[in-house]
Amino acid sequence: MSAFWSAWVTVITLAVIFGCAWLLFATRKGEKFKETTDQTVGHAFDGIEEFDNPLPQWWFYLFVATVIFGLGYLMLYPGLGNFKGLLGWTSTNQWEAEMQHAEEVYRPVFAKYAALSIEDLQKPEHEAGLKMGQRMFANNCSVCHGSAGTGAIGFPNLTDSDWLYGGNPATIKQTITHGRTGAMPPWGEVLGEDGVRDVASYVMTLSGQDAVAGTDIGNGERQFQALCTACHGADGEGMHALGAPNLTDDVWLYGSEFKNIAHTIRAGRAGVMPAQKDLLSEDKIHLIAAYVYSLSNK
Repeated sequence: MSAFWSAWVTVITLAVIFGCAWLLFATRKGEKFKETTDQTVGHAFDGIEEFDNPLPQWWFYLFVATVIFGLGYLMLYPGLGNFKGLLGWTSTNQWEAEMQHAEEVYRPVFAKYAALSIEDLQKPEHEAGLKMGQRMFANNCSVCHGSAGTGAIGFPNLTDSDWLYGGNPATIKQTITHGRTGAMPPWGEVLGEDGVRDVASYVMTLSGQDAVAGTDIGNGERQFQALCTACHGADGEGMHALGAPNLTDDVWLYGSEFKNIAHTIRAGRAGVMPAQKDLLSEDKIHLIAAYVYSLSNK
């Protein structure tokens, strides 16, 4: 925060506090220790007059206490611009201390389950470990894959048997740990719009869908063999090593409609699964991997 805005915040904050204090004492009646008075506010409401009684003493002193508390708080903790407070407290330090405490408390629990293989964690007697993985999945992964792991447009469904990079325990754990970066290059300029439509129509036939009227399937197949087989294979069944999807099934990351497939071919796609190794410990990743593995192996 710049010096100007620091001074601005400080002045405004203190002005409000001292302004409230001044208002409190300025409106205090001369007979400040009397609980009642015969004076009225000077007007009536529906024939009812309101007495101009002062605040009860306990209420007045409570207001005074809040002013004193506010000033004391701002001396000890941050609140006046760049002034850090006499205690040097920060929310970051507080969070780090709480996380460190939680890590010390729960590390043995995570380590207990991390000592088991992902396959062993699928057994009924280790259900508690999977539930821990489920909760961590909800906190870290559900924003993209959904709370049930069923995915969304552009985000893989983790509950089926279709895996871009493979669905064995080791591969799942590697994906979570190091992340993945998928890149489908754009072919619009190479193919032209007619070529894009031809290839998209041919790709639809690979999964048993009908070709689109007005497209040249023969040309689409030739272009596919020339440009796409390096990743998707000659038969279109994909390649786990590259994360290239299988085009012959009914699982589509961005939709199976002609317009969606054509857009993918024309403009390409760029999918990123962020690495979690810098955010989560290896033991936590192990439990999340075990839970993800369980989703497609129920």
